[in-house]
Amino acid sequence: MQIATGTNFLGMPVSGDITGGATRVEQKPIEELAPLFQALVDDPTIVEFGWTQYTPYFNDGDTCEFGVGGLWVRTTAEGEDAVDEYGNEFSPYSGNLDVEYSHPSLGEVEKDWDREAHKYINHYYVGPDEDRYNRCQDLNGALQSGAFETVLLDTFGDHAMVTVRKAGIEVEFYSHD
Repeated sequence: MQIATGTNFLGMPVSGDITGGATRVEQKPIEELAPLFQALVDDPTIVEFGWTQYTPYFNDGDTCEFGVGGLWVRTTAEGEDAVDEYGNEFSPYSGNLDVEYSHPSLGEVEKDWDREAHKYINHYYVGPDEDRYNRCQDLNGALQSGAFETVLLDTFGDHAMVTVRKAGIEVEFYSHD
């Protein structure tokens, strides 16, 4: 609890007990997201990409705060009837760029575990196009950084699955637990 002294709002003094809200990452303008986004739209091998964004309904007693999920990407290599390494139909989960998974056509960054140092070492890229992989990871990092939550929430809403194709952006209601 903080007692406000010397604070004003629209020229009016504010006093009393003020409880701080959730700390948020400083928000950035859409202009900083635009080149990362456009790099994937302009890539001839990327057919579509997207993400989920929502406020959880329950968070084990913690405050439920809006967030953006990991980026998924489908390239021409996956095609319309693509299946993943287990024979399952391509889905946003098989094309997820989470650092723990290999993307079916973009590749991955492999790491060696150093048992003595208890950390990963020797990060190296394995795949067909490291620059494309890095562009996808740059957008993924920006989306998940929290720095664009305000613009994403204002544009696409809460509980949304966003799919970006060259012809446009589709937003569907995202059902989650």
